[in-house]
This record gives sequence, structure tokens and C-alpha cells, in this order.
Amino acid sequence: MPRILCIDYGGKRTGIAVTDPLKIIASGLTTVDTKELIPFLKKYMQTETVELILIGEPLDLNDQETHATPLVRAAIQKLKKEFPTIPIQTVDERFTSKMASRAMVEMGMKKKDRQNKKLVDEIAATIMLQEYLQHSGTGFEF
Repeated sequence: MPRILCIDYGGKRTGIAVTDPLKIIASGLTTVDTKELIPFLKKYMQTETVELILIGEPLDLNDQETHATPLVRAAIQKLKKEFPTIPIQTVDERFTSKMASRAMVEMGMKKKDRQNKKLVDEIAATIMLQEYLQHSGTGFEF
């Protein structure tokens, strides 16, 4: 069964999360160097079917673009070129990094582990994906 994949795109690092095959639960997959995103996704999709790619859209509190918005738009164009048969949809990424940091505290992670930006990006992608699942009616409410 196909999965949904979610990307927390950044200039240096990109967090990636995926659903389980039934599209019920979001799980962190990994964080990759952004320049390795396309090769990583190509390899991943050789073994897993992805039916939808979600990517976090950076907007400020007034729904205005941020400095990162053009980077994400360029990434979307690359993804469309590399994976033309997979739909790509943006999702609101506001507060996901803060939510990820707070979740790490609540999980009892040590301060050193919470400072791991790669883990923060992966958890942020997971939060975006879980919120998408909840609002689309496919995921569980927690």
C-alpha cells in the first residue's frame, strides 16, 4: 500500500517523515543533508510506493512569505521534475520546530539530544504529517 511522505525542507538539512502503509500513523524516517534529498528519495521510492508528497510551507503569522519560502518553492519544482507522477501538496509548518522541541522535552530527552537539529527536523516533519492525517480524516486523534 502506498505511503504519504512529508518533508521539512531546510537550506542545510531536511527532515522526512512517512505514514505506515495504512496511512494511520506518521513516523519520522530520517534527516538528510538537503543536497542529498533527491538521491535519498529516489532510493527510498525504489522499495516503497509514495502516493503523495507533503512539504512544509514557510509563512509568518500574517500568512506572508518568509526568507525560506523561495527555497521551498524551488524544491517543489525539483520534486515535480524528478517525480512527475506523485502529487505534491504544501502544509502549514508554522510552529512545528517549536512543537518538536517541546515534544522532545516532554519525552524526557536529555538536553544534548534535544540540541540535535537533525532530530528536531525529523520530528517537525512527523508533526506536520500527523496533523495532515488528522485533518484529512485518515489518522488517529491523539
